[in-house]
Amino acid sequence: MEKRQCPYCKGPCTKNGRQRGKQRYKCKKCLKTFQLQYVYQAYAPHADALLKSLLKEGCGVRSISRIMGISTKTILSRMLKISHKLKAHRLGHPYANYEMDELWSYIGSKANTVWITYAIERETRGTVGFFVGSKTKANIRPLVNNLLLRNPKHIYTDRLNIYPALVPKTIHRFFRYSTNHIERKNLTLRTHIKRLSRKTICFSKKKKYLEAHLRIYFWG
Repeated sequence: MEKRQCPYCKGPCTKNGRQRGKQRYKCKKCLKTFQLQYVYQAYAPHADALLKSLLKEGCGVRSISRIMGISTKTILSRMLKISHKLKAHRLGHPYANYEMDELWSYIGSKANTVWITYAIERETRGTVGFFVGSKTKANIRPLVNNLLLRNPKHIYTDRLNIYPALVPKTIHRFFRYSTNHIERKNLTLRTHIKRLSRKTICFSKKKKYLEAHLRIYFWG
C-alpha cells in the first residue's frame, strides 16, 4: 500500500473520509486534512505559495485569477488572509543605518493620490516598516519611532521639511545622494508591483489591498 505524505510537513497520513467522491487524508503530525486533487484550486496546498510568487513578479489580480483558475474576489480575500499573518523582520543590529523615502500611487481613481512612506536598512536592503497615507508628521512619526527603538547610527532621508522635526539632529542625515539605495528600491517596487506603475490603469481600489500587497512583497 502506497504511503501518503503531508504536503505541509511531510508527515505520515491516514485516510480521512471522502468529499464529493475524492479521498481525503489527515496528517498524524500536524493534524491538517487535505486531498490529492482539488476541483477548486484555491484549496490546493501550493495555492498560497504560488499567489505570493505571482504578486512579487508583477502580475495583477486579474492575471493571477486567469493563471490559477480562481476568482478575483478569492484572490483579494486570500491576499488579506496571507498578509495578516506576516510581521516585519527584525533586521540588522543596533547602530545600523537606515534610509527613509516616499513614493506615490493611486487608490480608487487617478484623482486620489496616496503616498507610501517606508524605511530600509542600508546594509541588508531589507524593509523594516511602511505606512500608506498622506505625508504628515502624525502619520510618519510611528515609523520614525520604530527606527529610533532600534538605536540607529544614522537615519538618511530626503529634504522633506517634516523630517527634521521627527528625527533627532544628531543622527539625521539628508545630504545629496544620501538615499540612493532606497531610491533604487523605489524603481524595483514599481517594476515588480503592477499597481505601483506610474502610467497604468492597474491600481488599488482600496487601501487595504495595497497594504496587503506591500506586506507580502516586503515580508512574504
